[in-house]
Amino acid sequence: MMQTQELKLAKRWDKTFPKSDKVKHSKVTFINRYGITLAADLYTPKNAKGRLPAIAVCGPFGAVKEQCSGLYAQTLAERGYLTLAFDPSFTGESGGEPRYMASPDINTEDFMAAVDFLSVQDKVDPERVGILGICGWGGMALNTAALDTRIKATAAMTMYDMARVNANGYFDSANSEEARYEMKKALNAQRVEDYQNGFYKLGGGVVDPLPEDAPFFVKDYYDYYKTPRGYHKRSLNSNGGWNVTGCMSFINQPILKYIGEIRSAVLIVHGEKAHSCYFSRDAYADMVRDNKYTDNKELLIIPGAVHTDLYDGGGKNAIPFDKLDAFYREYLQ
Repeated sequence: MMQTQELKLAKRWDKTFPKSDKVKHSKVTFINRYGITLAADLYTPKNAKGRLPAIAVCGPFGAVKEQCSGLYAQTLAERGYLTLAFDPSFTGESGGEPRYMASPDINTEDFMAAVDFLSVQDKVDPERVGILGICGWGGMALNTAALDTRIKATAAMTMYDMARVNANGYFDSANSEEARYEMKKALNAQRVEDYQNGFYKLGGGVVDPLPEDAPFFVKDYYDYYKTPRGYHKRSLNSNGGWNVTGCMSFINQPILKYIGEIRSAVLIVHGEKAHSCYFSRDAYADMVRDNKYTDNKELLIIPGAVHTDLYDGGGKNAIPFDKLDAFYREYLQ
């Protein structure tokens, strides 16, 4: 018998974006296949009638639902979708112990469990369910779409391939067997230290204070996670980060191996100036290379946009909500 854990959920509005008067907001919980109870924000269009198309939203990697995913969910709800922004296992208000761990398997299951939840809601049409992933959860969304045939449309925004970046480093700078061996050696030494200490050492969130010689992408993250623009007390990236060994399993478990088998609709969106744009360009190429279903696949590059511009618009209205709306309306008919 599935039993949900009683979670301590914030009662007041504590998002990084203002509350809309066009949607109803409520806190909900649901359980995944591993028995972990997940916390989520449910956004429902006011005065909506009949069964609605629904979208589960998550990301970025190390963020919480009070940041980007909630903004996307609320904005799409204003456009007529029932949306669910959730915290992944081990993070935010969701359950799961130990805290601050990530798993390519469990986190893919988190998305599928969100689809389970949406599919049984009275106000949802289970034949019109989509997902949207941001940053590292963009890659997770593609992995989920390759496994879950219930999903009719997937959007991946400013996507990271977490397996690739963990195995090869940023920009594939550590893409060698020797570099990976040294990295794995250090991580396994940390495991022993953690076991001896009885707790998991945190890896640190976005660097603070910001060094003057920090590369642009670090400054980009700082400008979002460490300033009033996007800081949140429960966000890993805004605070102490993941456990040092928290993302270890991504190193040899590539999550995008089967995206060429996705039959449902996929929209990948990335900023032209984002340091991470190569993830989306390569994922799209892999997805359509030998795929029989390419008419419903699209890569959209936003001119001049950097990585975090697709978190909250970056003050440039960079998030193409009209495009997202048109995409979901077409494929969640």
